[in-house]
Amino acid sequence: MEDLKSFLIDKVLLFESDTLPPETEKVLQQVRREKPVSPVIYLSSGTSSLIAGSEKTSLAIKAYIGENAPSASLICVGCNGPANYEPLVCIQIPGKNKLFFRNITEEKVEPLLNGVFHNDINDEDLAGQSGTKGFELWPGIPFMDELPFFSSQKRVILGNCGCYDPESIEEYIARGGYRAYIKAIRHYTFEEVCDIVEKSGLRGRSGGGYLTGLKWKHALNTTSNARYLICNAKESDPGAFTDRTILESDPHRLIEGIAIASYAIGASNAIVFMRSGSEHAQSRLQKAIERARDFGLFGHNIFSSGYNLDIVIRKEPGAFVCGEETALINTLEGKRGMPQLKPPYPTTAGLFGKPTVINNVETLMNVPLIMQNGPEWFRTLGTENSPGTKVFALAGKCRMSGVIEIEMGTTIRRVLENIADGIREGKEFKAIQLGGASGSFITNETLDIRIDYDDLKEKGIGMGAGGFVVIDENTCMVDLVRYYMEFIRNESCGKCIPCREGTGRMLEILESVIRKPLNEESGTTLERFKGVMQLETIASVMKDTSLCGLGQTAPNPFMSALVNFRDEFEEHIFDRKCRANICRGLRSFSIDVDKCTGCTACASKCPVNAIYGTRLQPFFIVEDKCIGCGICFDICKFSAITVK
Repeated sequence: MEDLKSFLIDKVLLFESDTLPPETEKVLQQVRREKPVSPVIYLSSGTSSLIAGSEKTSLAIKAYIGENAPSASLICVGCNGPANYEPLVCIQIPGKNKLFFRNITEEKVEPLLNGVFHNDINDEDLAGQSGTKGFELWPGIPFMDELPFFSSQKRVILGNCGCYDPESIEEYIARGGYRAYIKAIRHYTFEEVCDIVEKSGLRGRSGGGYLTGLKWKHALNTTSNARYLICNAKESDPGAFTDRTILESDPHRLIEGIAIASYAIGASNAIVFMRSGSEHAQSRLQKAIERARDFGLFGHNIFSSGYNLDIVIRKEPGAFVCGEETALINTLEGKRGMPQLKPPYPTTAGLFGKPTVINNVETLMNVPLIMQNGPEWFRTLGTENSPGTKVFALAGKCRMSGVIEIEMGTTIRRVLENIADGIREGKEFKAIQLGGASGSFITNETLDIRIDYDDLKEKGIGMGAGGFVVIDENTCMVDLVRYYMEFIRNESCGKCIPCREGTGRMLEILESVIRKPLNEESGTTLERFKGVMQLETIASVMKDTSLCGLGQTAPNPFMSALVNFRDEFEEHIFDRKCRANICRGLRSFSIDVDKCTGCTACASKCPVNAIYGTRLQPFFIVEDKCIGCGICFDICKFSAITVK
């Protein structure tokens, strides 16, 4: 192993030419397992894989190898993308293409491996094959990149995900890793690296999409004896899990991006700010940092370049607002995570009063590729003002879910119909929420909008960190908005009055809308309507006067839903009806006396004793006492209970 380490450093990392000698390439092919001489089994091992049971699958594969195929090897890789396929197993027999199998739980391992090793493949769990020239094709089996989920994607940032062992720095270097970083610190000045990234047009992949190279220059040109680079891996939006997938699947590329960005701004200290509860991702990233340090990629006078760098991981305290730049900095300084007024911006006075650049995970993942391939290459992807690709977490009521990467300029309709494969169970499409808890809703009328910073901004839509939540007809938009408002109210730091009081008041009003009033007195009804009429005014004041982005964007889901689904709000307010039958406070249950057998099952389970009757005789529901929980509806075996 030490010989391989020396070889990779001397013959690859420090090799001056961009083209490696043929003898070096042969060694790297072995490290990459391009032409294995014995069977190789790849098993996905990200968080979604673990939830689906990949740990048990791993134990079953190891047991099978020990008993039946001692020459075979098991490699735990990251996530390939489709969460529906987890646990995903890839098998490569020497000389043949790789085969991918979906949903391989522990009981499927033995018959699967027996079938593949004896050329008797079960098509039931087969997803597809992949390979290059020189390998034997499996007849009649589609290629993975031909599947609808993959064919409409442009996998650049996710190119390594699910392909190699994320804990192996040797394999990452064999795939071209860290060469761009070494070249940058040995042959480019700080300004030249900033220029390259600025020319590429890379924009921050979260928030407003500010030019990354320009942000770096602001920090570099601020006179100071120290600067800091912070990678914001907080990612706490409901429905977003792209950062975690990247950290678990390709941590070394993120580290390389952090290292190049740190060099570009003249920072000797970099911090990865991670969310609490992401132990698996943190463990992989920590191992990757330690291995990079062992290879001499961090430390003092790195490879005689005169540059010093150290990278550390810090965990956030568990508050959503700590993802905001100034609140994040306060947290790292040991203070309460509360936003501060801007200016000054962090690039001028950030961590400990020093110039600080804060980039998110996806932004930094692009940096090594730009340095390796050049800014012109990056501009060939995407649109003129939004070059490159965008990673999304596809979730909700779609048939396919997971982490996807599409080229900027792709329409939302194409993502929904091709990659997500439409709506589950034949339901009707209702909306897509883009941008997390503070995002906006995209309906049928705007499905053809391009994923482009400027196009979305014209429609008043923010791209956000990468949440792409598909909503079907069974979702109540009023209840969904109430859920997001409750989330934001709970996560507000409470520093400024518009956000603290505004979110609380909006939540109070929305909760009154999704339940029937306790009494029908005219004063109560009038008060309820007056509250509803205040919603738009409160939202407007919050957007204009809140201190930070959390409060300013908090009303977005409500405002967007009100524009697109005003009829649902009016039904809740005036007719006290929820068309999706989700709002328990508006549901009315009744018992069909012709179907009721008097079995007493519903009465015995009612939590508020709202069901009365005599055994073997029809029962009745007292509507004033009913809380709309639906337990009676679920438990009735005779379909005697109806809901309106």
